Amino acid sequence: MTSKNTICLWFDGEAEAAANFYAKTFPDSRVTAVHRAPSDYPSGKEGDVLTVDFTVAGIPCVGLNGGPYFKHSEAFSFQIATDDQEETDRLWNAIVGNGGQESECGWCKDRWGLSWQISPRVLTDAVMGNDKAVARRAFEAMMTMRKIDVAKIEAAVRGEGQ
Repeated sequence: MTSKNTICLWFDGEAEAAANFYAKTFPDSRVTAVHRAPSDYPSGKEGDVLTVDFTVAGIPCVGLNGGPYFKHSEAFSFQIATDDQEETDRLWNAIVGNGGQESECGWCKDRWGLSWQISPRVLTDAVMGNDKAVARRAFEAMMTMRKIDVAKIEAAVRGEGQ
């Protein structure tokens, strides 16, 4: 069944490469179809890959090779919940190690300019929880990090190192 809501991501000719990277990197992700242009268009030729249907962590997406006219920004990001440091490291390192770049507080950007929040559940549970003191400690610890250090967040949750 086709989803009523699909995220459309604009690429400059690399939608298929991006979709394949996401499919191999994130659980519950796959490329489901590649559609070629039926005729020439402003940023491509007949037969070029026009759109790619794929999912990222269960979210349906379409990659559109629309040309160089629009760029991604941090106004849109994928937030991926991780269960432990190993998963956090694997996803962060895959994105950054494939031409991406680090940012602050668990954010990074892939080589196509899409932003990702690699967010360990221990962090989001603490910050969004009802205990304001725990939320503050976890938040303040996060503010000092690029990639999230789960052990340091857990220590902050326990009130250690204050």
